[in-house]
This record gives sequence, structure tokens and C-alpha cells, in this order.
Amino acid sequence: MQTSPRSSASSTVARWIGCVSVIVPVYNEAAHVDELLQAIHASPVKKEIIIVDDGSTDGTREKLRAMPLDKDVTVVFHEENCGKGAAIRTALQYARGEYVLIQDSDLEYDPQDYPALLRPLEQRHANVVYGVRPDRPERGLRFFLGAKLLTHLTNLLYGAGIHDEATCYKVFRRSVLAQISLDCQRFEFCPEVTAKLSRMGEKISEVPIAYKPRSAGEGKKIRHADGWLAIWTLLRHRFTRRAR
Repeated sequence: MQTSPRSSASSTVARWIGCVSVIVPVYNEAAHVDELLQAIHASPVKKEIIIVDDGSTDGTREKLRAMPLDKDVTVVFHEENCGKGAAIRTALQYARGEYVLIQDSDLEYDPQDYPALLRPLEQRHANVVYGVRPDRPERGLRFFLGAKLLTHLTNLLYGAGIHDEATCYKVFRRSVLAQISLDCQRFEFCPEVTAKLSRMGEKISEVPIAYKPRSAGEGKKIRHADGWLAIWTLLRHRFTRRAR
């Protein structure tokens, strides 16, 4: 029996309803990429996984190329290191799910939190959900205070009323995220997307998540300069005219 083009198109659309596109920027994570993929696959949600290797030089690229990957995994390679924000923008070109979730590659965040993060979206209570890390300086006083500063500045400038602006776990309805144009290259993805969605009038919902911090010696890549760039990004987008 032949399938009509209309029914084929309908089944394709249905495939992505309720699906989350998990975007994973990866840079020099050869020691962890296997464990990370296993953890994402083990999360009990309907998903596709989009990995962007951002010019790794430690064997991560070769490892990804040699892996037997499931059909729901897409791997894209940057020829040189461009930054987390650039990797996310690349991955968004491949995302097909109803929702988009950002997953760092450093195992600080637990994919078992996906169901809780998606619930406000599935119940139509929100279009944007942030995962809030435990309010303890366990990730190092410098990172803890820096995150607090960014959160307070975000609330002051945008009236966002959130508790963890710098969290990795940000989940969006893809149709809403598609309405903004992102320019980020590095870690300023977080303040840029928060600023632009807030200016659109989107209310950010929050859910508590687990968190196991990693130190710079263990491979954490964010630096002091990224904190200053985040502050500048929040200020810049608050006081510039919003594009139509």
C-alpha cells in the first residue's frame, strides 16, 4: 500500500511533537564523551541529540567519528574552536524537536532532570524553563558569587525574577527560540538569550536540579573574561533598540 505525500508529511510532523532536541557543545572531552552520551540516552524522554564538536584537539573528534551512534544522534564538526555560543547556533540549524535543551558536556548536570525541566513546557505553563542549581558555594566561591551577581543584574535590568541566570540547563519551546536572532560566540549565550527573551515578555519558569561542580583543574573552561563579557552582554541588550 502506498503512502500519500500528505500522510507522510503528517507522520514526519508527529515524530517531533513532544520531542526535545538536546544540544551538546563539546570541546576537548575525550575522557567523558562516552559517559555523557550514555547518561543522555538513559534519560526517559523523547529526544534527539545534536553534538557539535567545537574544534577539539584531544581526540574527542576521532572518538565521535569511531562511535556507533544511534539514528537519533547528529554529530557536527567545527574545524576550529569557535566557542560554546557558536556551537549552539550551529546545532540549532539541525534541531527538529518541539523543545530545545542545552546540555554541557562536563557531567556537572544530570540528564535525569530532563522530565522535570520539560514538565512546565508540556503542561503549557511556560515557553522557557531554567534549571536552578543548589544555592550553595560548592562550585567555588568565585563562580558562586559571579553567578549571583549575574542573576541580580538580570533581575535588576529585566525584571526577570529568576534565581540562576548562568545555569546551563535552559529549555525552550523551539518555536519561541526561533523568534530571536542570536549573535553569541562564547559563554555569553546565557545572558544574550535571557535578555532577548525577557525583552520579548517571556516569563522564565524554574525547577530545581542536581549539580556536581567541576573545577578548572578538572577541565572547567569558563574564565574571568567570560564573566565580564556576560555583564556587558546584559547591559548592551538592555539599552539597545530591540529589532522587530
